[in-house]
Amino acid sequence: MTAAVGGWTALQHLCDLDGWTASDLEGLLDTAESMAEILRRPIPRVPALRGRTVLLLFYEASTRTRHSFELACKALGADSLSLAAATSSAAKGESLLDTLRTARTLGADAVAMRHPDSGAAALAAAAGLLPVINAGDGAHAHPTQALADLFAVRRRLGRLADLRLTIVGDVLHSRVARSAAQGFRACGALVTLCGPPPLVPPHAGPALGARVEHDLARAVTGADVVMALRVQRERQEQGLVPGAADYRAGWGLDAQRLQSLCPQALVLHPGPVNRGVELSPEVLDLPQAVVGEQVTAGVAVRMAVLYRILESEGAEGA
Repeated sequence: MTAAVGGWTALQHLCDLDGWTASDLEGLLDTAESMAEILRRPIPRVPALRGRTVLLLFYEASTRTRHSFELACKALGADSLSLAAATSSAAKGESLLDTLRTARTLGADAVAMRHPDSGAAALAAAAGLLPVINAGDGAHAHPTQALADLFAVRRRLGRLADLRLTIVGDVLHSRVARSAAQGFRACGALVTLCGPPPLVPPHAGPALGARVEHDLARAVTGADVVMALRVQRERQEQGLVPGAADYRAGWGLDAQRLQSLCPQALVLHPGPVNRGVELSPEVLDLPQAVVGEQVTAGVAVRMAVLYRILESEGAEGA
């Protein structure tokens, strides 16, 4: 949900990347470039959001996303209030909206939230209690991760249009895959989905505007970017994917396979990596692996999102 404020696109909420244009995305990434410059300073701090408080509301465990939001708040001078649902009143039955009402009463200006249910972020945004940033909701969306991926790729390759992106793994249950496909397609990339048939069903292609290819060699040959998704052990227990050895043989990426199929392709992974399953350990040391850069990019893009949301609120209220 966007609005024009002061000549640039402000954000009211960030629930997903539906409806975002290439111009919208490139503009946000340009703001993230400015934030990355701040992070390179000897003292990576500015007072841009001094006096603002961001609630970090996580109903699921998280390391990279939650800590990058904390760092983003600190770099912009905002306070962060971290709330894990397991140790909050949510564990006693308090509803999501009542938690947000309490947070607003305590002075929160925005919320970054992760929730196991798809659509939870949209529900919170519709209530209008606080500006909402979706830090992952069920299998639906993870927009700030997609923005971090776009940022890391644009920095390496200098463009996003006309790239060929292949996403390999559990597409069916992946909010990362859905948001990445939306973001890269909006910027003019061609997207291919690949993985075991139960996890990349035929309808996934039309739903995400992508091509489906279950054979890894055909899927990654000629790719500019290959994104490996985490194989979730709970899917193996449900019988939806083969065992780790079979998955590695069919869809795992090692240095030899990458060299023979797509030697120039960047390699992404949203983390955490199951070493030796989705990616072999040596892949992470290859020059084209940008997994660490994705983590760094996550702080810059989350700074950009927080700035766009909280600064636009101030401009509208001025």
